[in-house]
Amino acid sequence: MKKKLHQWHSYSALIAMIPLFLISITGSILVFKVELDTLLMPEKMSIPYDSPSTRISLDTLMATVKETYPDHEIGSWEIFTDHQRTDTAYIIAHQTNEWSKLYLNQYTGELLSEPVGLSDNLTDWLLDLHFKLLLDANGIFLGALVSMLLLFLGISGIILYRKFWLYFFTLRVKAATRIFFSDIHKMVGIASSPIIIILAFTGAYWNIAEVIHEVEEHVIKTPHIVTKSLHNQDVSLQTLYENTSNTINDFEATYLLMPYDPEMHITFYGKINTGNPLNSNYASSINYDKISAQVVSSQDVRNTSVVHVMVDSFRKLHFGHFAGLTSKLLWCILGLSPVILACTGLYLFWFRHRQTLAKARQRQVTAAAL
Repeated sequence: MKKKLHQWHSYSALIAMIPLFLISITGSILVFKVELDTLLMPEKMSIPYDSPSTRISLDTLMATVKETYPDHEIGSWEIFTDHQRTDTAYIIAHQTNEWSKLYLNQYTGELLSEPVGLSDNLTDWLLDLHFKLLLDANGIFLGALVSMLLLFLGISGIILYRKFWLYFFTLRVKAATRIFFSDIHKMVGIASSPIIIILAFTGAYWNIAEVIHEVEEHVIKTPHIVTKSLHNQDVSLQTLYENTSNTINDFEATYLLMPYDPEMHITFYGKINTGNPLNSNYASSINYDKISAQVVSSQDVRNTSVVHVMVDSFRKLHFGHFAGLTSKLLWCILGLSPVILACTGLYLFWFRHRQTLAKARQRQVTAAAL
């Protein structure tokens, strides 16, 4: 059984090798996505030190975007109150349902960029490569398959080399190349396997969830074509924003989702200081009726199901954003382990395959001599 599992482990690695290279390298880079964006686009991402201390009303900010781009509707809005990062507006072009985004200073109302596609900026392109391998819907399905293969590789690696802990710090540097590569493969695999399993499981979940969403939205039903705003224009989004903490105590809104489909409500997602480092900035939510502005439903992460809390934690677990710089560096470094494992594993596979061919030729020579 161990021999068969070893074969499955090897062939799975060969099948997923190239996508894993891309996913691992881009994933390690994307751990520091915000920092890279700020470095590459400081004029778009950073709030000038001399900006006012109070945010402008959401109604005013959104009206500015609508007046500047009247042939678009606002689909969602990232809200920041730390006086460091700028707000991001996501807008949808009429008749096309094509999304783009732009940055604006929420303290002055100044638009800081033209609308750009969701994959136009460097790190957004890397995210598309990481998540979809630049293959759109087909890439989502392929990404799910690769994530499940990576999950299998992580689990099977632990089973195959479960006794390697006894020799974890043994690295035979002066031994034959095969032995040295074997030691590296086992050492890196065992050390990184817990994080690999976390990355693979959370990645597979998101890809599978996105595949289901794509089928529901584009196969089962016809997508709604955006032509106009679907919410009551008399509703003050700033008032709703200010009232969110009255619905959920200590709620801090971080993301606004507007109704771009007739079945959707106005939804604020936000964070609550719960003491759980794995709760994301979108763990809680409040739905408002798009016509009457009455609260339709709310979800407080402190009172919700274990399943919701677990799924919400996937965001920070996948990108390592739960223990500051320490977890980010750890995720960045160990996230590259599949690259090392692929290189060492490929060499070991080639070495074994060469030995098998050599033995086969030797048998043929022996048989011919007889």
